[in-house]
Amino acid sequence: MWKYSDKVMDHYRHPRNVGKIDDADVIGEAGSLACGDSLKLYLKIKDGVVTDAKFQTFGCGSAVASSSILTEMVIGKPVEEVRKITNADIARELDGLPPEKMHCSVMGHEALEDALKKYYDEEIEFEIPSGTQSRIICTCFNVTEDIIKQEIEQNNLTTVEEVTNYTKAGGACGKCKSTIQSIIDKYAKTNDKPKLSPAQLILKINKVIENVIAPELQKDGGDIELIDIDGNKVYVKLQGRCSSCKNSVLTIKSFVETSLRDKVSSEIEVIQI
Repeated sequence: MWKYSDKVMDHYRHPRNVGKIDDADVIGEAGSLACGDSLKLYLKIKDGVVTDAKFQTFGCGSAVASSSILTEMVIGKPVEEVRKITNADIARELDGLPPEKMHCSVMGHEALEDALKKYYDEEIEFEIPSGTQSRIICTCFNVTEDIIKQEIEQNNLTTVEEVTNYTKAGGACGKCKSTIQSIIDKYAKTNDKPKLSPAQLILKINKVIENVIAPELQKDGGDIELIDIDGNKVYVKLQGRCSSCKNSVLTIKSFVETSLRDKVSSEIEVIQI
């Protein structure tokens, strides 16, 4: 049984902004009923600011929660700020999602991306390479190589299991898993960061914790202390409200470890003291 944060359960049981906007300026879509999850995101935009957002989702509780929190994240925000939202931001706003449910936050991001592309198409002409078409890797869920590549690069995925969690690819018959592995081998290497000396590694980890991770935790009354670094193992202690939070494991894995892997090294493992 997967463990869900209180925020996920709250947005699942009491979803915000459910429904549709009849005179929406743009509608973003992601997923499909054939794949088990689908989302329509309706946006009203005035003077470059999202003034209203509603959604219609068919899917599991995590899909509903991700869609619900997304509407709260975009309402009242300038479009230029909204377009910077990632699936990791959606999961973080929910205080984390189980790894097997990360594809729900990805679906929310894809719907937002689809809506904003339609909005900007009215003003900006996108340059699309001619004669290019991404091949379908997972025929069960209609997942293309471009989608897998994007999630590998944006979320620093390194295993087939992680790709399945984020995209569903390989989650049915499994025949495409060897192909997914070859895509990981191809694109994950491009994300490798320069090899750091032990001293450089310690300094960089310290910097990310102090300037990126700690400020985010402090917003909710929490904090974090770096205890020790042993190779790629980083030992930390959560403080404040985070120390007594029942979702501390999700905070460590979904936020702290993900941030350090993204900004320092994909080999980092964060261990809570």
